[in-house]
Amino acid sequence: MARAAKSALVLCMDVGFSMSNSEPGQEPPFDQAKKVIQKFVQRQVFDENKDEVGLVLFGTDETKNRLAKDGQYQNITVRRHLMIPDFELLEEIQNELQPGGQQADWLDALVVCMDLLQQETMGKKYNCLNVVMLTDLHVQTSEDQLDVIIENLKKAGITLQFFLPFPVNEDGGDEGGSGSAAHPPRPGKGLTREQTQGLEMVRNIITALDEEDGLQEVHTFSDAVEKLSIFKPIARRPMAWPCQLTIGTSLTIRIVGYKAVTEEKVKKTWAVVDAESHQKDDVKRETVYCRDDDEETEVQKDETIQGYRYGSDIVPFSKVDEDQMKYKHDGKTFTVLGFTKQELIHRHQFMGSQVVKVFAPRDDEHAAVALSALIGALDGLKMAAIVRYAYDRRSNPQVGAAFPCIKEKYECLLYVQLPFMEDLRQFTFPMLENNKKFTASGSQLSAVDALIDSMMLVEKDEDGETVDIFKPNQVPNPQFQRLYQCLHHRGVNPDGPLPALEPWLQRFLERPQVVSARCQAPLRDVRTEFPLKEVLKKKELKTSADVFGSSAEEPDAKRVKVSDETEFNLADITEGSVTSVGSVNPARDFQRLIRQKSIPFHQACQQLIGRIEQLLGNRSPEYYMKSITCIQAFREQSVKCGNAESFNSYMQSLKRSVPDRNLQEFWDLLVQDALTLISSDEVDSSSISKQEAKQFVELEQKMDAEATSAKDDTGDVDDLLDMM
Repeated sequence: MARAAKSALVLCMDVGFSMSNSEPGQEPPFDQAKKVIQKFVQRQVFDENKDEVGLVLFGTDETKNRLAKDGQYQNITVRRHLMIPDFELLEEIQNELQPGGQQADWLDALVVCMDLLQQETMGKKYNCLNVVMLTDLHVQTSEDQLDVIIENLKKAGITLQFFLPFPVNEDGGDEGGSGSAAHPPRPGKGLTREQTQGLEMVRNIITALDEEDGLQEVHTFSDAVEKLSIFKPIARRPMAWPCQLTIGTSLTIRIVGYKAVTEEKVKKTWAVVDAESHQKDDVKRETVYCRDDDEETEVQKDETIQGYRYGSDIVPFSKVDEDQMKYKHDGKTFTVLGFTKQELIHRHQFMGSQVVKVFAPRDDEHAAVALSALIGALDGLKMAAIVRYAYDRRSNPQVGAAFPCIKEKYECLLYVQLPFMEDLRQFTFPMLENNKKFTASGSQLSAVDALIDSMMLVEKDEDGETVDIFKPNQVPNPQFQRLYQCLHHRGVNPDGPLPALEPWLQRFLERPQVVSARCQAPLRDVRTEFPLKEVLKKKELKTSADVFGSSAEEPDAKRVKVSDETEFNLADITEGSVTSVGSVNPARDFQRLIRQKSIPFHQACQQLIGRIEQLLGNRSPEYYMKSITCIQAFREQSVKCGNAESFNSYMQSLKRSVPDRNLQEFWDLLVQDALTLISSDEVDSSSISKQEAKQFVELEQKMDAEATSAKDDTGDVDDLLDMM
């Protein structure tokens, strides 16, 4: 497998005293430039590529570079040599990058950057060498060596980008007028003589390096900050999936598949680390298996076996059984089972987590002709192929549909997974049209139609063509953006609170402003046509005993006693008596033990506590919910039996162990169900007051609000991606 190409880039920032000057109420160019390099480095850190970044500052009070001799190249500092960017660089930019008190020639700084790139990339392979210059051009610059610099840039293959506090006009004009030398110009305020000269030199350099699109490499600070605010997704290399498309027993076509659409998930990088050292190696996790007996006898892992629940029993299943159970096939396959009309495959039947584009290999002309004929025939007949798909020998086969896709530059098949019988959910609902009570009037239908028309996410442009207002393919995933924003902030600010959601990200989560303004009138009409009315709760039916009261003369023995403890359940009868709290349904076993009174109450409680601790040791949401069911049964039976001591004692000890055992996620679920201590109002023998029981939950709510729980996302590794 070929190694991924990497690039080397040097950020060259002007920190001279002129960068700190600004008009009243406006952000200084220094702060804007600092934001640009901060956000650029953020993107590089989270992109997780192998690109190397260096940092050169000019206008500094000190001088630190290899060319500083005989009074030349002064006030230029190489702050960081070429290396992969990390949080250490982000912290350095955040905390140590400060304005300087000198001015330096930006052409000299460019020469230092060129020298840094040439010296530190010598003998290594890079696909791109780049210098990014951030300056206000507010210094007198000599043009004597300009031609030599341009020639060396071309010879070394170094590209150049400029970021300025003001825009550049492509017609050769600047912002017009002459500005004061005391302040850098703002848009519309004009340029100083030095900046006008520097801007002309920038044009000469850029156009000499790229005659056609040179000026596109000149950006403003404000535009760069806006574009760099979005963290770019992690780069994925396209990986081909070679296979054979088979039709019948004698026709095969060589194909190559690529993932075109797939759900991107947060990479699984959460890890348990030591709270003080922040090192993963300082924490070790050990899993111990014990028998459910009084001695809690330890069992070696090789003495355990996987078990599946079948009804109320656990069926043991060994690794050998699992291997024999798996479906055996010949490996990767893409076999056509038949053809059908595209209109018979409904959109709501699409499932799976990916769409695969199927092409013919580039070096196989015969396969390209055959596949092209198949795609053309399917497209002309409006048909789709039903195929059997298996990624490799270890994968279970799928049934899917392959649709023809013909574009101007390529043609392919689009594979989408279809459901099996078990994947379908059949629901039957009554028709609204058959019920006159729910039939909408003509005015109501018109109001809803107008609302839908006003909220259409397309509109006509000046040429009469339909354009999209909302473009999902340009909307970043808010989860990723917010996560990266918070991770960066926590990395450089370990103790401060997390920042608020950035405004640009908030805009992505809201309805487009054009649509919001357009739908106000239709919304008012809908409110008028569909008024909300308060529905009064119907009065509960009263029995004769509620109206006349129970007869005092009738003895209690004559009344039928129906208590909560009396449950007639066929499963209870068929399963016989319970002798201990099992692992399949511990809450039910505990309740039956209490009803049977076959063992003392405190002994049944100890067995249930043991099962709860066993479930919590697995640390997964499924077992957390099962533990909460056990605690609910524990509390309910304790109240019924009038014995609150065991429950309250266990809950208090569990609360104290939550931080050490990393059970914040479980405790969140517990607090949501309001499972608090048993108070003296419920059980007279309880030593807990009603206020203390209430505070028990409120305290945990406060604690949980301050805690952050690390949830592992089950990320998957992309195998196929479409990079077209």
